[in-house]
Amino acid sequence: MASETGGNQSVERAASVLNAFSLGRPTLRVSDVAAQVGLGVSTTSRLLATLESAGLVRRDPISQLYELGSAVLTLAGVALNNDPIYRQARPAAQQLAWELGLGVNVSVRRGAELFYLLNVEGQLAQKSYSLMGQRNPLHATAMGKSLLLGTTAGERAELLGPDPLESFTTRTITTHEALEAELSAVAERGYSTEVEELALGRACIAAPIKDHTGEVIAAISLSGALSTIALDEREAKLGRMIVEAADAVGVGLGYLGPVHTPSRVVS
Repeated sequence: MASETGGNQSVERAASVLNAFSLGRPTLRVSDVAAQVGLGVSTTSRLLATLESAGLVRRDPISQLYELGSAVLTLAGVALNNDPIYRQARPAAQQLAWELGLGVNVSVRRGAELFYLLNVEGQLAQKSYSLMGQRNPLHATAMGKSLLLGTTAGERAELLGPDPLESFTTRTITTHEALEAELSAVAERGYSTEVEELALGRACIAAPIKDHTGEVIAAISLSGALSTIALDEREAKLGRMIVEAADAVGVGLGYLGPVHTPSRVVS
């Protein structure tokens, strides 16, 4: 039992070390990692050496800074290629990105955040980095609003916490009352929008993806600079396109459309 407990602790510590690396801090010194995970420098150094031997981290021979290793990419590739949402959404996302030149994203909900599962950039929305694996708030994003359609009002209140909701710009929705009104409109028209609610100069339009049970399991979006996506001029057109893409992905996952109960005929 003691051995099992020690083994679990070692795994937890190794996971904490790997999670210390982020987009904002992709390279770290041993002391940086130690401070972030709350371990001694010597213990952290041994953990990093073990992870380095497994290819999960890499140490620059000149700077002596650590970064995530190539084995992490291998594991990520296995996870992605085994994910049915990713496999079904990838062709649709690539087609939309090629046709419109915009960024196309697919996400799932992880607690109170959206998690980027797929990111394809069109020629008008090119980035030097990938959004895959990153997270964003649900209430301040178009994909997040679509994902929230898969929850009840009570669940949303528990997930997002009390008012005011976190504000990112002056256009961010910060009350549950306003969010519920927005979600009612989203459910009616079939797609959600976000204009400078998370970041200035950016806009997005998204639709929910449903599985064979009719439950919302993911969302797909079109995103780009305000002038590039031009929602004020072509919201209806892009709305139709993103809903059609979401439905196509859903059909591939077994979605058969809304369930209609036949009316009883009274003789």
